[in-house]
Amino acid sequence: MSWTDERVEYLKKLWTDGLSASQIAGELGQGITRNAVIGKVHRLGLAGREKAAAAPTHAAPRPRVRPAAPRAPVHRSSTVSVGNTALAVTADLVPVIAPRPIEDIVIPMSERVTLMELRESMCRWPLGDPTTSEFRFCGSKTPGVGAYCAHHSRIAYQPPQDRRRERERERRAAAAGR
Repeated sequence: MSWTDERVEYLKKLWTDGLSASQIAGELGQGITRNAVIGKVHRLGLAGREKAAAAPTHAAPRPRVRPAAPRAPVHRSSTVSVGNTALAVTADLVPVIAPRPIEDIVIPMSERVTLMELRESMCRWPLGDPTTSEFRFCGSKTPGVGAYCAHHSRIAYQPPQDRRRERERERRAAAAGR
């Protein structure tokens, strides 16, 4: 397949007439594909034509929407705000729930290890700021499973039911505070 001058002119005419690339490929025939037409149109710089106005389509019938279940009544304030406070947002106070206290554990300095001293059976819990020279790892003996000692495992891993219970407790406390 080759693009002769006559075929290029015919392509330009069909393109300006608004035919699609598939239609032009069908008109030109002789093994010219839609992609070949698109490529040639792009190389010729003809790609910026105006789209023809689409024929008005009839709107498809809207699907029926089931009526929503009855909702609880919304209590609104009877006060009316006027002026610059009309759209003011008032924040609801939510009680802050303190996180579970984490018992402090004293790790002897002799057990604290650097990255170079860390071994497979040692706790990998980071201690301090990693950008300082005093940064160390816990270094306590691990129970054989996991990367942390027993104390740090309790902090790092929480069973899913404990997390759910904690979230439920927080939700109830927040609801009671309203």
